[in-house]
Amino acid sequence: MQKVIIAEDDLLIADLLEEVLVTAGYDVCGLASTVTEAVDLCNRLHPDLAVIDVRLAAGGIGTDVAAQIDSREKLGILYATGNAGHVVLTASDGEACITKPYLPDDIVRALRIVSEVVGTGTTSAPFPRNFQLLRKAGSRSLPREVGHGAA
Repeated sequence: MQKVIIAEDDLLIADLLEEVLVTAGYDVCGLASTVTEAVDLCNRLHPDLAVIDVRLAAGGIGTDVAAQIDSREKLGILYATGNAGHVVLTASDGEACITKPYLPDDIVRALRIVSEVVGTGTTSAPFPRNFQLLRKAGSRSLPREVGHGAA
């Protein structure tokens, strides 16, 4: 069972997301609302995956979590945000982004895609609505082995 942390400043969304992920078979090992809490959880619990909001409590930015954790290369990061148009995310920040609002099945599929990308470097469609794989900075297309598209 893969361990997941959730970094989300809206408690209702965090609780609903936890319920969806547990039902889908994930072990949600921690909830955080700030960058500091999320970094602490990642460094202590060593999750396999993280679902991170771009805007966190106390003025935090979700990308700071990826920048501050000890073992970024082992953690698959999915950003789940309502602010996708306000921030530029790249592959150095994580693997993918899904825009709120999302359906439970979409977030579960998105997290499975992130897990595939981290584990094998590849994935396959169908992709959830409002989902995108993150590209390297300055890249105009996704790596061929990952592919892209939407279902």
